[in-house]
Amino acid sequence: MEFILAVAIGVLAGSGVWLLLRSRTYQVIIGLSLIAYAVNLFIFSMGRLRMNAPPVLKSGAGINPLEYTDPLPQALVLTAIVIGFATTALFLVVLLVSRGLTGSDHVDGKEPN
Repeated sequence: MEFILAVAIGVLAGSGVWLLLRSRTYQVIIGLSLIAYAVNLFIFSMGRLRMNAPPVLKSGAGINPLEYTDPLPQALVLTAIVIGFATTALFLVVLLVSRGLTGSDHVDGKEPN
């Protein structure tokens, strides 16, 4: 399971960097989103991969930290998803305005010759 997750994070990050280096603005935005997804998966995996483990401690008996899942990475990823959605929406608005003003969707505003 850890290997599959590591490969998924690597593929997302690699694809994001490749798209980030493209000349069209829409591809740059998609590349930033893929990198954000890779970082979110990485942060989520830092909370240990556990199946059927409760994220919140029960009151009462002794506490064994190995039986529980860390809720902090889950909260951080949820916050990062919301912030990533907002910044992607902002980037898309900037892309549309830039395309309207320059008539081109290239990063530098010029069509290649």
